[in-house]
Amino acid sequence: MYESFYKLSAKPFQLSPDPKFFFGSRGHKRAMSYLRYGLTQGEGFIVITGGVGTGKTTLVRTLFSELSKENIIAAQLVTTHLQADDTLRMVAASFGLAHEGASKASILKNLEIFLTARAREGKRVLLVVDEAQNLPVESLEELRMLSNFETGGRSLLQSFLLGQNEFRNTMQSASLEQMRQRVIAAYHLDPLDAEETKAYIEHRLQLVGWDNNPEISRAAHQLIFEATAGVPRRINTFCDRLLLFGYLEELTVLDESHVNEVAKELNQEAPGAKQAKPKRPEKQAPASPELPELVELPSTPIHVGLEQSRESEQLEGVNMRVSILEERIDILERALRRFLESSRR
Repeated sequence: MYESFYKLSAKPFQLSPDPKFFFGSRGHKRAMSYLRYGLTQGEGFIVITGGVGTGKTTLVRTLFSELSKENIIAAQLVTTHLQADDTLRMVAASFGLAHEGASKASILKNLEIFLTARAREGKRVLLVVDEAQNLPVESLEELRMLSNFETGGRSLLQSFLLGQNEFRNTMQSASLEQMRQRVIAAYHLDPLDAEETKAYIEHRLQLVGWDNNPEISRAAHQLIFEATAGVPRRINTFCDRLLLFGYLEELTVLDESHVNEVAKELNQEAPGAKQAKPKRPEKQAPASPELPELVELPSTPIHVGLEQSRESEQLEGVNMRVSILEERIDILERALRRFLESSRR
């Protein structure tokens, strides 16, 4: 809707993670370096933690997009509160292996046969476990046992564990000492600071042909940061709504008053979201760019570099999208009324 008004080639703040929009903040660049290092090792666990919406999954997908020339098979496991045996079944299902009604011994044997066959084909196998904070210690131990599968001294499976902040505490459990020894790279993602938030917004806009229309004032950028706490997913939601507001009001400059109006609307429409209240901006030094955002891998095995299933993307933030759609219905009704009123003149 607002894309044509502002002459943009696409939506710059879509919720679905897209590696094309990756912009490395200091933290995301460092996390990416840890991931690349971990991949070169070809074994063990790589752990990425961070709050909701800070870009853990997008970081992994961006990494995988760089591996299109490598022969890698990856699958994603989005966990709930799985017990040990259920975790193994879900891992098997993620790789498309038989698991229903099978004993634990049969599932382990199927996994071993699958991993060994892929190794003989010269392929690497990666398991991405999202929402790892939901796994009990016993389930994490089962994942550690899978890392014992080897052939010719080479590990057959490497795992990425993506979890929210509390997963760091889980990993400190005394019973997970052996697992900690298998972690070859770990990093914690923090939200963006004010300057990184500004750089993130401008980067995404520039990727879709933004030519400073609409112009966003520095004070408005500061208020966006305060309203979103520098969380990439929140920034996307807020800025998408801000551009829609600018389109409906036919604005070419977005300032503090417009940001406050959008923040007020969002707070009224989603009172449980705990949206931060923007404040009057303080003077700041000029910004310096750098930042990204996040992604999710398909729940079925994929060859990196081939077209990936969008099912997991649709699962990501379903509740958020429902609330956003409800918000936009109200906006569209207002837009329709505006159009009808103008056509009568």
